[in-house]
Amino acid sequence: MKQAFLCIICACFICSSTVIAQKKERVEYLPNEDKKQLHFGYYLGLNKKSFKIRLNDSQLALNAGTDNLVSIEESFGFNVGLVVDYKLHDNINLRFEPGLSSNTKTLTFNNPDIPDTDRDRIREVPGTYLRMPLLLKFSTNRLDNMRAFVIGGLSYDFNFSSNQDNVDDNFQGQFRMKKNNFMYEVGLGVDLYLYYFKFSPSIRGIFAINNEIVPDNIDSSPWTLPIDYFGTRGIFINFTFE
Repeated sequence: MKQAFLCIICACFICSSTVIAQKKERVEYLPNEDKKQLHFGYYLGLNKKSFKIRLNDSQLALNAGTDNLVSIEESFGFNVGLVVDYKLHDNINLRFEPGLSSNTKTLTFNNPDIPDTDRDRIREVPGTYLRMPLLLKFSTNRLDNMRAFVIGGLSYDFNFSSNQDNVDDNFQGQFRMKKNNFMYEVGLGVDLYLYYFKFSPSIRGIFAINNEIVPDNIDSSPWTLPIDYFGTRGIFINFTFE
């Protein structure tokens, strides 16, 4: 009995010593990182973009309530940019994240009024945007070397691939989109404090506010007349280094 009691005491002592040793061995990296008023970084990432297309009421009525006059083939693209972070509060940061985003989509117009040829029905829509998001980042308190956050805000996006000023339209095979656009984005992620830097993976939803399509020169165009709203939406996965 005494031997069993001594074994239990020894086991408890060993476990307690192990726990204390583990606590002592735990290292908090970059302990002063969140005390900085202003800091910088950069990000790399992937995106998958599509379009939200809303038909006008007359077209919905003509097509028995369906909205499949335009189908979209999505693809993956890339994001790259810089980070300027200003601390407003221990848990709130104002961030400016200028960067480039590139992606290509393929549209297929199923409107029976459009000739049944690839030249008339299929449009490649490249998009290279200069993005300038202004965001608010709300973070939890730090737990060891990790800190979760949610982020959101507005962005001005300039479309380098826009052919808004092109005099040709879909009748000549040119699908036109606007240069100047506004988006909102929301997302979540986690800050991971490493030995030399802070690594922050995040996932975000991107949504256009304005209508991005440029109507064809002829009001009765079967390509643009049915469309009431045409705007970018997508998912961004960013890997930020600060």
